[in-house]
Amino acid sequence: MARPSTPDKFTRRQAAQNAAFLAALRRTGNVREAASTLGYNRSTFTKRRAAHPAFAAKWNAALVMASAALNLPSRLREGSGEGSAKNAAIPTGSPTTTRTANGRLQLRRPTANRLDHAAEQAFLTALSATANIRLSAAAAGFSHSAFYARRKASPAFAREMRLALAAGYEQVESALIAGFLPGAHDHDAWRHNDPPPIPPMTANQALQLLHLHNRTVHLQEEPPHLKRRRGESSEAHSYRLTAMYEARQARDREAFDLAEAARHERGEPTLRNPYPAPRPVRLPALDQVTGWSKADPTKVAHDPDVALFGGWRLKERK
Repeated sequence: MARPSTPDKFTRRQAAQNAAFLAALRRTGNVREAASTLGYNRSTFTKRRAAHPAFAAKWNAALVMASAALNLPSRLREGSGEGSAKNAAIPTGSPTTTRTANGRLQLRRPTANRLDHAAEQAFLTALSATANIRLSAAAAGFSHSAFYARRKASPAFAREMRLALAAGYEQVESALIAGFLPGAHDHDAWRHNDPPPIPPMTANQALQLLHLHNRTVHLQEEPPHLKRRRGESSEAHSYRLTAMYEARQARDREAFDLAEAARHERGEPTLRNPYPAPRPVRLPALDQVTGWSKADPTKVAHDPDVALFGGWRLKERK
């Protein structure tokens, strides 16, 4: 699946501003207040959010953490499978469908401190930003076991919870990958400082140190996942490397097949069909097309038997 791209990279100064803003947002949960405490306007960070998916994912996660932290002082009530926070708002949403003792269905008003549609949507929204079920449940003001019970009882909610978890997984993964990029400036603070002085050492110690790190510095070290593990036989090591190679080949083949299907859908040449048939040109009925002439249809021709060419009649050119 294609990952969201970052249109522009943050400068080191902007990265520091974003980190301070997210820290303030996790404390307050108020975007305008978090920006004003740093001396900036709210639009400064909303524009960055709109242009940077990774920053938007961190923004959503900060709001969820702030909501969960604000709900922490009033923890969940004891004894109820679907307990809610004591300060949770009394639901005023739509009634729920309940089966009575005689088997009939009826609509009932949702009682206080019970899961309702608004709590489900708050949980799913938080889950789509964090991929953390316990944190999302705390942000919605309910216990995680309440949402597990709702997932077991409602196939529709189980489907939405699965989709929200997948969306949150992609959000966290894209934010993590964006943090690996050089333009993230999350781990390069040491490079902007003067290095400390070298501690005293002998020539033999210096040569030994250079020998130990020679391959690592010059990129000649074997990758960790290819190294033979402790206690691993040569046959198992060879089998593991073969399986990793076959898995990479299968992923490359799958990516190629997807690209081939997209090219075939667009009518472009593919490996199996290098010369695709051109798509037929479809035109509307020409007798139904209007507007091709600017002539006045009500004007009578000067001589209907002689055609005009460039404003000149052929008989006048003699």
